[in-house]
Amino acid sequence: MDNSARPVPPHAPQRPTTAEHHGLTLHDDYAWLRAPNWQQVMRDPSVLDPEIEAYLKAENAYGEAILAETEALQKTLFDEMKGRIKEDDSSVPAPDGPFAYYSRYITGGQHPLFCRRPSQGGDERILLDGNALAAAHAYFKIGAVSHSPDHRLLAYAADLKGSEFFQVEIVDAETGETVDRHITDTNGTMVWAPDSQSIFYVWVDQEHRPREIRRHIVGQEAGDSLLFEQNDPAFFLGVGETQSRRFITVSTHDHETAEIHLLDLENPDTGLRLIAPRTPEHDYSVEHHGDKLIILTNSDGAEDYRIVEAPIDAPTPEHWKEIEPHRPGRLILDIVAFKDHLVRLEREDGLPRIVIRRFSDGEEHSIQFPEEVYALGIAPGYEYDTRTLRFTYSSMTTPGQVFDYDMETRERTLRKTQEVPSGHNPANYVTRRMLAPAPDGEMVPISLLYHKDTPLDGSAPLLLYGYGAYGISMPAGFSVTALSLVDRGFVYAIAHIRGGKEKGYRWYKDGKREKKVNSFTDFIAAGEYLCEQNVTSRGRIVAHGGSAGGMLMGAIANMAPDLFLGIIAEVPFVDVLNTMLDATLPLTPPEWQEWGNPIEDPQAYRAIAAYSPYDNVTAKEYPHILALAGLADPRVTYWEPAKWVAKLRDVKTDDHLLILRTNMDAGHGGASGRFDRLKEVALSYAFALMIAGKADTPPVPR
Repeated sequence: MDNSARPVPPHAPQRPTTAEHHGLTLHDDYAWLRAPNWQQVMRDPSVLDPEIEAYLKAENAYGEAILAETEALQKTLFDEMKGRIKEDDSSVPAPDGPFAYYSRYITGGQHPLFCRRPSQGGDERILLDGNALAAAHAYFKIGAVSHSPDHRLLAYAADLKGSEFFQVEIVDAETGETVDRHITDTNGTMVWAPDSQSIFYVWVDQEHRPREIRRHIVGQEAGDSLLFEQNDPAFFLGVGETQSRRFITVSTHDHETAEIHLLDLENPDTGLRLIAPRTPEHDYSVEHHGDKLIILTNSDGAEDYRIVEAPIDAPTPEHWKEIEPHRPGRLILDIVAFKDHLVRLEREDGLPRIVIRRFSDGEEHSIQFPEEVYALGIAPGYEYDTRTLRFTYSSMTTPGQVFDYDMETRERTLRKTQEVPSGHNPANYVTRRMLAPAPDGEMVPISLLYHKDTPLDGSAPLLLYGYGAYGISMPAGFSVTALSLVDRGFVYAIAHIRGGKEKGYRWYKDGKREKKVNSFTDFIAAGEYLCEQNVTSRGRIVAHGGSAGGMLMGAIANMAPDLFLGIIAEVPFVDVLNTMLDATLPLTPPEWQEWGNPIEDPQAYRAIAAYSPYDNVTAKEYPHILALAGLADPRVTYWEPAKWVAKLRDVKTDDHLLILRTNMDAGHGGASGRFDRLKEVALSYAFALMIAGKADTPPVPR
């Protein structure tokens, strides 16, 4: 678009405010964009202040005008992405006694159907029709779905605003009739009691903080009983169950500390039993086998975790006996205990691995995979007394696969391969792993995907994705969306930066709190290395990240703007300092362990102030920027990207594109339907192609 022909962007007026912390003054010209009644807005977006609403809609209109020239491209991209999805797809049925449960989609359907069949064969019964339920709502998302132990009832949680306040409805599995809709204000987590007459769930307060585990009797309108209460706003609360279903697990945790209580469903009158009291930086989880508990723990210096066992009647740490020792660099991610086998998912040298141990004699083996870069997961299902392990596998070139694995005979049975209806030939693509040197000498893994005909002479544009927070690792899995960029000459890359756990728990610790800047410099180092290796060149990289990865986008835009052609920041956590100073926001107290507490700690204040993207916007040239927000988002509130864009508009010295798009009917995850979400991805990728001069480039023939 000719710059002279661009529409005039909206202007958010400055209304300066100041606050004093630790003898330092914090200025904010756009604090007014935060609605005073934000809690009500989360539940009912129609009560948003009209002036704020008008500004957000003006930004949306401006963005639509700027991107109008890409409308045909957006539709083409959407059609391509949709064409790679089997519309009438279904999951592999998961057996549970007399029935096997699964979900499926119908052609044209945006939401799943939840179904079951008799395990020995018979007709399908549709238990839940997501499309019918969603018809009356602008936003509709099904969370957890759980059938009762006697298979008569089905409970499901639904979010109607994108604000993640779920309500639970219980239906009769045979008739579909609603028998209960009394559970509200929950985060969607629930577990049935063995009697099939009651259900445990997490209740959240007005600030969207999980406070209580309650037990609800089906059909009872009021008077849910309290199982557990926790009032520390810095901790999350969850309810679950062991694979054996003998124990209900009640977990209070932040991002590095856990405390777990168990309710023995064979002896419920004994009440909750504490496994290990809350100790800073002690993280653990609990499984059950026979007369013992199996515990995954990082206690006693086991940074990458070890496995211990303890008697059910004496579960406290002094009775723990080690059964799998800590091995530095080998991170144990998860364990599942079946009747005869213990399964662990671990990662070493950046690659995941499944290891199976027979309980009777301790013999163990791992499942082998041939590719250099891949993603792996375990899907334990409902059953405990089974020798079949279900796992998932994919790579950046290989569509997702579901296997059933006999843990005794080691026979691997392919149950499903992700279909790509429009066609996909893995031989047309190359996936690689590279290591980029960080400023302090660490080596940052990078996963690459590109078409075999794409020249690696520095001319190719590159989309570099990153996250780097909460210990979450970015899997190098198959993406039906990335291919639309790759087929047009882009290289698609994932930078596995510090803040995740790709290289063990240390990789996480070195990217949080006072070391957070390592995440940003790792990402920049990855981009610079890709340029040095002629995979791309400076000014040809489009950076992409969301949520905490959106903070990454804001930081690298401030730190190395000339390295990047553009920035795609989805629900970006960019107003870090103001948010961490506001203890009333839903996620602020739990996040202090991740970022530091600037209210009480002057050093944490200074550290966050030094990198907080919003506070470090200065008068200089920035890359093209597309920021995406959700009005009902409880995780990254809409005003963070709105304030960031408003400040950028006022101070940046370039004429590059700056677009803010706020979804007025959604929250953190964007649009809820599977195809509506693709439209948002198509918009982002059309933006990337446009600024890279590839908007008119047709995809290579398949």
